[in-house]
Order: sequence, then C-alpha cells, then structure tokens
Amino acid sequence: MRKNIKLTAAAAATVALALGLTACGTDSDPASGKASDADASKALVVAASPTPHADILNYVKKNLADKAGLKLEVKEFTDYVLPNTATENGQVDANFFQHKPYLDDFNEKNGTHIVPVVDVHLEPLGLYSKKVKDLKDLKAGQTVAVPNDTTNEGRALQLLAENGLITLKDGVGTNAKLSDITDKKGLEFKELEAATVPRALNDVDAAVINGNYAIEAGLKPGQDSLALEKAEGNPYANFLAVKEGNEKDARVQKLVKLLNSDEVKKYIEDTYQGSIVPAFGAPAAS
Repeated sequence: MRKNIKLTAAAAATVALALGLTACGTDSDPASGKASDADASKALVVAASPTPHADILNYVKKNLADKAGLKLEVKEFTDYVLPNTATENGQVDANFFQHKPYLDDFNEKNGTHIVPVVDVHLEPLGLYSKKVKDLKDLKAGQTVAVPNDTTNEGRALQLLAENGLITLKDGVGTNAKLSDITDKKGLEFKELEAATVPRALNDVDAAVINGNYAIEAGLKPGQDSLALEKAEGNPYANFLAVKEGNEKDARVQKLVKLLNSDEVKKYIEDTYQGSIVPAFGAPAAS
C-alpha cells in the first residue's frame, strides 16, 4: 500500500510550505552539480505520477534503497505540470513521469531547466473503446478523445494515422495537430487533458490513452487496446529528471543505478506483463 501524499493543482501552494525543501546544490556549487555531505544524508524527494512511476519508486524504496544507502521519499502528483515546476523551484529534488518530447516542449514554453538523467521504461500509448471491438468498427460520425498537450496529441494522431483511421500532412511527425489532419475519415475529435481521458471513455466512441493512465483505470494495454504503439525505436521512454546542475548529486546517482538494476527490470516485467516495458539507458539527445 502507498503512503505517499497525492498532490493536485489546488494544493500547489501548500506543497511549497509542507515540503520545506531547498533546491539541490544549495550547500554546494550549483554549477558543479555535486552535493555536499549534508545534502547526501538527506532524503531524495522525487515527484512522480502514481502508476507506474510511484509504484516503481516505492519498490526501490522498499527493497533496494536502504542497502544502497539512499533515503528516498516519493511524492505523488496527478498532473503533468506540477512535477516540473516543483523540480524547477526546488520543492522536490527530481521527478519521474515524462518523456523527452514532452520535456523539451515544456522547457521551451515555460523557461524551465529540467534535464533527463536516465531512461527507465516505456508506456505504450493505446486506443481503447467500450463501444467497438475492432478498428474497422470505428465509423464516420463517431468521436475519438485525444490528449490535448502538444506532444501527446501528436503522438496520438500518429497512432491513429499508422492504423489507417486518419491521414496526416506529410512530414508533421510527432508535432501533429488536429489541423494537420487531411482526411478525418468522418471521425470527430475531442481534446481532453491526458489524465481525464480514461474517465471520458464511456462518453466517446474511442479514446487514445497514455499507458500509465490506462493502467490506473484498470485497462490492460496489451490486451484491451484496439491499437498500441510499438516499443522498438520509440522515443517516448520515461525517465528520471532533475533541474540542470543537479545531475551529479550523489543521491540522484544512487537512484539512477537502482532504477536501471536487474531487480527493477524484473519488477517491471513481472508486474506489468508487457503493458509497461523496461527501457534502460541514457536519454535521447536533444
């Protein structure tokens, strides 16, 4: 069972006071990214989406962290904004919830300085429906819900295009928008915040849902999806991230090794049965 604090946008102001934390590097040269001895003895506070990110971190905390000499604290966030702003502001030390295309877009739009440290897993994006059993059953006039943030919407539209449900302009790639659809095949689209898409599944004919939110909603991506992203060559691995300059924090480096350990690989494979897959290694370059 999880004993972590679930944080929402409404609680953002409380978070800053409750955590009472300073940014990594306060007691050392921020540019060096090297934590002092005092910092190294403190708990590493990581912001994470509940599933699977917080679950993976909690496995590490319970089974691996003590032996590695790491004090780990997990704070659960239920959106895609606060983990980065909290990391930028020093309210938490790191976060684990996102992929590179999303982070690049977030940094550019918000002037933040968050950097990836190590890849951990991939959550395949999937198309789900409570009303049709097969892709061919999606007809003109029916509605498909998609995430409304820039990177996940483009990713969702690519999934639909790859499965013949829409046609996109040549070359739009993962930055595709609804305006880039050249042939909707009669489908209608409803843009929603990614976390709310599963709750809309009964109200639309189909929905493209992020892997972590699908699992939280009781869906099994490997079994329940009408279409699922392929893992091979996928740029959307989820990673541990920190504010630039804190990559070499001794606590962060301990967590890096644990997150890419054989034990975590086995935990992901056994727990998620292909719905979440290990994707260890260095993050993709910008």
